[in-house]
Amino acid sequence: MSGRRLATFALGCVFFAGCCGKGANSLELHVPKVVEAEVGKETSISCKFFLPENSTYAYVRWLYMEKNERKEILSKTQVGVDHKESDMKDRVGISDDFALTISKVTPRDAKTYLCQVGAGSAGFAEKQAELRVSKAPETSVVVVSEGIGASKDELSQIATCTSQNGYPTPSITWYKDQLPLYPNGTETDVRNAVIRESSGLFTVSSILFEHVTKEDRRAFYHCQVDYSLMGVNKTSETERFQITVLYPSENIYFIIDGPSKELKEGDEVTLRCKADGYPEPEYTIFKVEDQVLAATSGELTFDHVKKEDSGTYYCRVFDFDSMNELEANVNLSVNYIDVPVITPEHHEALKEGEDLQLTCDAKGSKPLEFKWKRKGKLVSRGKKLSLHNVTHETLGNYSCVVTMPEVTGLVHSKHVFVNVYSKPSLTGEMYQEYVQVNELISLSCIAVAAPKATILWSAPNGTSGHSHRNGHVNSTLQIRVTPELLKSGINCTAQNNLGLAEYHFSLQKRPDPTPPSTRIEKEAQESKGIIIVAVVVGILVIAVLGAVLYFLHKKGKLPCGRSGKQEITRPEAHKDEIVVEVKSDKLPEEAGLLQGANGEKRSAGDQGEKYIDLRN
Repeated sequence: MSGRRLATFALGCVFFAGCCGKGANSLELHVPKVVEAEVGKETSISCKFFLPENSTYAYVRWLYMEKNERKEILSKTQVGVDHKESDMKDRVGISDDFALTISKVTPRDAKTYLCQVGAGSAGFAEKQAELRVSKAPETSVVVVSEGIGASKDELSQIATCTSQNGYPTPSITWYKDQLPLYPNGTETDVRNAVIRESSGLFTVSSILFEHVTKEDRRAFYHCQVDYSLMGVNKTSETERFQITVLYPSENIYFIIDGPSKELKEGDEVTLRCKADGYPEPEYTIFKVEDQVLAATSGELTFDHVKKEDSGTYYCRVFDFDSMNELEANVNLSVNYIDVPVITPEHHEALKEGEDLQLTCDAKGSKPLEFKWKRKGKLVSRGKKLSLHNVTHETLGNYSCVVTMPEVTGLVHSKHVFVNVYSKPSLTGEMYQEYVQVNELISLSCIAVAAPKATILWSAPNGTSGHSHRNGHVNSTLQIRVTPELLKSGINCTAQNNLGLAEYHFSLQKRPDPTPPSTRIEKEAQESKGIIIVAVVVGILVIAVLGAVLYFLHKKGKLPCGRSGKQEITRPEAHKDEIVVEVKSDKLPEEAGLLQGANGEKRSAGDQGEKYIDLRN
């Protein structure tokens, strides 16, 4: 497209857009006042001009301002494009519509650019545009100071916030609990620094200073970076952070940590000391001034606390920064029950019918309750136990159980053995119900007596064993059964100087088992007997039925015949014979010859009545 046509086309576009100048016979030039560009990307600055009719452009030239001087970048004539020597030579160009194009925009490209158009007799025009370059900074980094001491006299450095490689220069604002912090010269100070990198981008750092108090350990800080990108104002925020505040201890707490309010011997108890300074100071726990029990950790633990551990304990801390010393104390009280004492502790064995009184006593930190038990069952309440008219059943262990009602789980006990002189009381046990000759059996006898009884067996050939405990003697005999023992049995005798007792074991022979073959034969015989009885019963039933039929016939009440209406006929030669009619269901060819009542033979085809003589 020729320059004249291009100018005419541009003129028409501007006219329809409503941007035409006042006169149609003069050269008009349109260049945007401001163009936004992003670092590293490509941008263009348009230059649109309008020529009078029958005119053409002579040249279009692009320049930029630097220190109030104009420097040409390139020009375009009817002949072609002419690039001038500059640091932009490799990155600039001119489009068909005369726009200046810049690739890989850098911060140094942010300048004022001029577009000149010469049209010969039509005149000359020049307009300028400002190229603004921007770039979003990298993610901000915050470095928090370590261990900031609380002080009201001087400012302490809190943290440093850095924003790198932004353009134009970003700004940083500090926030504390969502409220902005501004330098006021007394409580807060902010020191900013800006560095221009070799790339032309800016790195901004900001340091926050504050008067730090103990309460600031709970505050949340962050910094906010404000920057511009393509003409739009934007912000980015760092993550919230807290600072470590160092402050001296002002208070100290000393507590007892145990399973319950009322402590007892055997509990696990910990004394805990805690000061409110940071970092924590060193602790010293002691009961007596010159006897240090624990240090540094502030804890003293008793795995199984004893009554001797009761007393007043002290915890002391010393803060080297403030040179302050703090001290606290607690009173550890351990409930206890001493071992009970039973009187009389040792006594002679009683004779049957005598009386005995025992007394149990113990000391404890609180009121006590006493109970007497035997075999786990309560036999008496209180310190005293009275036994009247004793027998051998009174013999055994008695426990004095001491509890403290106000302290759950605190209990102590002691037992005493009461021995009663008595003649033996004997019980026996046999481990087999039935025996057989040559079988090894076990028998047991238990005797209760004082003095201890001696157990003897009437069968000397056996093997016996004895054990005794608290007046109980247990003797076990193992012996092989003989025919003589089956008859006589075995006696167990217990004896002491007060008398004797005897127990007799009667042996019963085990029945012999029935052989399998004999059992089968017996069952077979029983089955045969049942069959015979059934046959006999059947015959009897048939006989009775026959007699009934005959009786009915004699009375004339039973009609017979094939039609059921004719009388029973007899052959004339045998009028007094008893005849029973039998009908055959067999076919003629199967029936054969049948013999009649008179000895005649009949043919198989004869379907007449058949008679059987029952007289004989």
